[in-house]
Amino acid sequence: MDFALSDELLALQESVRKLAQDKIRPRAREIDATSLYPQDIFEEFKRADLLGLCIPSEYGGSGAGILGLTLAIEEVTKYSNVLGLMLLLTRLPTGPIMIAGTEDQKQRYLPGIANGSTRAAFCLSEPGAGSDVAGMQSRVVPDSSVEGGYLLSGTKCWISGGMQADWFVVFAKYGDPASRLHSDIGAFIVDANSPGVTRPRVDKKMGVKGIDTTEINFEQVPVAPGNVIGGSFALIMQSLNAMRPIVAARGIGLAEGALMYATEYVKNRPAFGKTIAEFQGIQWEIAKCATEIEAARLLTYRGAWLADQGKFSKEYVPMLSMCKYYATEVAVKASGLAVQLLGAAGYMEEHPTEQFYRDARQLTIVEGTSQVQLGLIARGVLGHDLWWD
Repeated sequence: MDFALSDELLALQESVRKLAQDKIRPRAREIDATSLYPQDIFEEFKRADLLGLCIPSEYGGSGAGILGLTLAIEEVTKYSNVLGLMLLLTRLPTGPIMIAGTEDQKQRYLPGIANGSTRAAFCLSEPGAGSDVAGMQSRVVPDSSVEGGYLLSGTKCWISGGMQADWFVVFAKYGDPASRLHSDIGAFIVDANSPGVTRPRVDKKMGVKGIDTTEINFEQVPVAPGNVIGGSFALIMQSLNAMRPIVAARGIGLAEGALMYATEYVKNRPAFGKTIAEFQGIQWEIAKCATEIEAARLLTYRGAWLADQGKFSKEYVPMLSMCKYYATEVAVKASGLAVQLLGAAGYMEEHPTEQFYRDARQLTIVEGTSQVQLGLIARGVLGHDLWWD
């Protein structure tokens, strides 16, 4: 059992850490304040060849895998959850294509993500179907004018990066939207400039500002036969299962950033004739939080290692869900502690702790809430996918 990163991953970690310190840390608060898309940082990621970390080399990526992307996101999110999301969006919409797409689809859509010439979004949630995926109402019907083609109609909401996306992976039902059969769900690639695609609303958010969250409408949008992925409900779950460590990495990075900032503050803040950091009660809170961060890291790195081996099917769900659940809850806890350690100062916009606090809440909701993860873990234990005997 080896807990050490390879030389290649250590070099990646070091280079992204420097980029985050030099380019992201000075910009993080401005991005949050203006809510403007940070194109300059996207260009930095492009120059550093970070947009294709988890895309195989034969499709223009670097082949660093989910673990490589996890390490990069952890470093970036120490300063900006938004920019962690930017990197995450190189894997979320490409995942279904890498798992179940045709060779032609991989050749057409993956290289553009890797080289930064295109961006994409993952369209699953709907106004009445968030965690209840089978309740989606989006549907496709056969296109009588094109053999093997479809017409797609429906509304997707809370789509991260929706305004910036050049193409979408959209999940919809074949035929009757009232059906709850898992086999009736399919995945489809839709170019953003297709007729019938509109993006009528950008959401106003509590945090994670700078990458738009969007409502997207599809009205009789033609889907060519070559853009049908298929895959059923299983593809949704496999795609999301493989993403658990990547979302968890955002939680780890945010927790680290919040605790580091608060720790430096209490080391320099005088109170009652000494620094706040000298009080045992403060030290204990820092120690407990640091321990939880390290526990989350071990769960997350193991999850990334599993996903890179293609182990994201049902029997591995408990371990993958654990890292997403635990790391994102630790992010909430660490950001709350950071605000508390700074006291009144932590509540003010003068310090980034209030931003950490707002941004952390998103992580326990996206890509499967904490409650969904607990349900998946429990089912794994009850079904003996996770068992100790």
